[in-house]
Amino acid sequence: MLATGSIAAPVSAAAIDESAPDVMIGTLAADILQTVRADPQVKAGDMARITQLVNEKLLPHTDFRRTTRLALGRFWNQATPAQQDQLVKQFEMLLIHTYAGATAKVGDQTVRVKPLRATPDQSDVVVHTEVMSQGRAYPVDYRLEKTPEGWKIYDVNVLGAWLIQAYRQQFAAQVQQSGVAGLLTFLTQRNEQLAAAQQSAR
Repeated sequence: MLATGSIAAPVSAAAIDESAPDVMIGTLAADILQTVRADPQVKAGDMARITQLVNEKLLPHTDFRRTTRLALGRFWNQATPAQQDQLVKQFEMLLIHTYAGATAKVGDQTVRVKPLRATPDQSDVVVHTEVMSQGRAYPVDYRLEKTPEGWKIYDVNVLGAWLIQAYRQQFAAQVQQSGVAGLLTFLTQRNEQLAAAQQSAR
């Protein structure tokens, strides 16, 4: 869910600054970008290593359960607790597969984090950034919520399309056609297809 790259200095995973949502986005992006650039397995599209990177560095700073719940909308409550857990897992894997190819293309990109427009007591904010690549700027925005565990990313807007909104209609159509179980089957099969395609391309 994070567009990699930052003008901030490289940092270690333990040094992610969560004092403010915009500061967190900048330091988190710098940390992930540093790792991607230095890891030949990630650059080669190794899904096991990319998944490990996401689990170690990105997921602790996201609320992906909320992302999945909002993408399902009113259909979330139709799922059993076990199905909800599986939906979160399969949706997460879908996004990892979908964006894995972008990691191999990371080069000299940087991210400019724009000044945050929010009041000190605001618990739900949007952080606006620009990804700079080859002299062009691409807008990427993040929605974050302040939780007892700190600021968590739960939605991202790339080039004008919010992630949750982009998947909500597709998920709704699947549930209306074949229920929550049908959506789970769809996500599982899609992940298997993407994994096979990525394996054959290596």
